[in-house]
Amino acid sequence: MEIQRTAVVKLSVPDERREDLKRTMNTFRDAAQRFADRGWVGDDDGYVITSRSRLQPLVYDEIRDDTGLHSDLTVAAVNHAAAALSTCVEKMKNGERTSKPVFTSNTTVYNTNAISYFDGYCSLAAYGNGRVHAEYVYPEDSPQAEYMDSDEWTKQGAKLRYDRQTDTYYLHVSVTQERDESSGKAENRTVLGVDRNVDGYLAVTSTGAFIGNADLLNHKRREYERRRARLQQQGTRSAHLTIESIGERFARWSEDFLHQASKRLVAGAVSQGCSVIVFEDLEQIRERISNASKFQQWAFRELKRQTTYKARAEGIAVESVHPAYTSQRCSHADCGFTHEDNRDGDEFACQKCGKELHADYNAARNIAHRYIQNRHKSGPGGATHHLALKSGTLNGNGEYSPSTG
Repeated sequence: MEIQRTAVVKLSVPDERREDLKRTMNTFRDAAQRFADRGWVGDDDGYVITSRSRLQPLVYDEIRDDTGLHSDLTVAAVNHAAAALSTCVEKMKNGERTSKPVFTSNTTVYNTNAISYFDGYCSLAAYGNGRVHAEYVYPEDSPQAEYMDSDEWTKQGAKLRYDRQTDTYYLHVSVTQERDESSGKAENRTVLGVDRNVDGYLAVTSTGAFIGNADLLNHKRREYERRRARLQQQGTRSAHLTIESIGERFARWSEDFLHQASKRLVAGAVSQGCSVIVFEDLEQIRERISNASKFQQWAFRELKRQTTYKARAEGIAVESVHPAYTSQRCSHADCGFTHEDNRDGDEFACQKCGKELHADYNAARNIAHRYIQNRHKSGPGGATHHLALKSGTLNGNGEYSPSTG
């Protein structure tokens, strides 16, 4: 059985080579876009081209001549484009709205020919004076060290990402390990809990991230419904066409809104080194979902769907747990007191220990805690799970470890 994980490693890049990496990143993005543009035009029968082997020869030489991009990075760009085009085609098959892929992120995809790994540093193909050597930055006892320094994990390709706000490069390395299913070898896994809401914040995580304005989403929906109702009263062909137009526009806006929220969720999980994202099981939610509109229920499910496929690309699993009492239980490690009076709207104040938290943040911690407890009770030999918090992690025995990042 192959185990796959993603190690997120901060890089120390020499000052004189930082601009070379930025130029490489911009050129890679433009190359991937040109491949996607050509694939979207389609073949002779008008079908979107999703096969790398069919797409590459159409514009590979042209892109190489125009950009001078490293050959292996050009191959990675066509793979990147083909994967995005395949996702669009799958959406079409499922009857979902989609449009041509547009690449905007500061990302370069490196295959194993374009990146080499060494003790303490990596070598990246780039513009300028040869390859860029960048040192790893992480504590000795961190999960990154476990993946990058150990011979037990095989390092594959990677994605180089640039954070504009901090002017920092991060390498997302795909690592794999062959493991006998009967070996019973334990593994540390960090769990991110997510609480979803029909109002306030769309999602709140166990690390204290408040994501998406659910009130804005509902407001946009109400505005659309009011305008549609007025147009329906007119009953004209022009009004009907306008209804279709605003419906498509609202659908695109809603999907992008949830796309941005799911993107932030997965990015947060990656930055914390999480290998599992846990939601509440919607089929078990009664109090909030039964009274929610069909649109809100769709938004809940769509957020998880989008998070799932984005997380899978990062080697992160998405799981669900029963939601009972997650909003009433005190998530403090030494407490766990459960009572309906603990929660009052957005405020959570434990009636036993006095712990005060934002109610949704408390619920997110409990969601992750339930998943960890379920795995903890399943018996020895499995993975050691840790709850991802703002400033560290908590294991199934309630032992807290401060962040070392």
